[in-house]
Amino acid sequence: MSLEVTVATPFKLRATDRLGEGEFVVALSLEREWFSPDQAKRLVDVAIGRGLLAEEEGALVPQFDPTAVELPEGFSPDESILREQSTFEAALDAIVAADVDKQAAVAAINERQRTLGITIEAAAVLHAKSHDIDVERIAGKARRNLLNGGE
Repeated sequence: MSLEVTVATPFKLRATDRLGEGEFVVALSLEREWFSPDQAKRLVDVAIGRGLLAEEEGALVPQFDPTAVELPEGFSPDESILREQSTFEAALDAIVAADVDKQAAVAAINERQRTLGITIEAAAVLHAKSHDIDVERIAGKARRNLLNGGE
């Protein structure tokens, strides 16, 4: 996944498991020249939203092992990784990461949406919960979206 590779790179370059946001932004924008500083800040938001980074005591901390991520020779991330993932996509990714077949999960989510008359996002969260998958962060986003009139 290119987002994971991109997020891991500043931690690998500095051989650390904590970085200030400024250090992270400098590594991606000035050192690697992959993004503008504003885009690198946007990447922080996307990575936090997808559960790849957490903010702890003023530092960014990866929620995965950056040393286990391989940086392919000549790698350069596409700007599309700056797009925030939809609630449905995030729930589906969590379901697939729990070794549930993607095609079967999509079919089950669609069926749940149809029979219950709910949004695709709510159906995906319910499907994940039925597999004991922790989607509390995703469920909170789905709740906020429903209260705000949609995504």
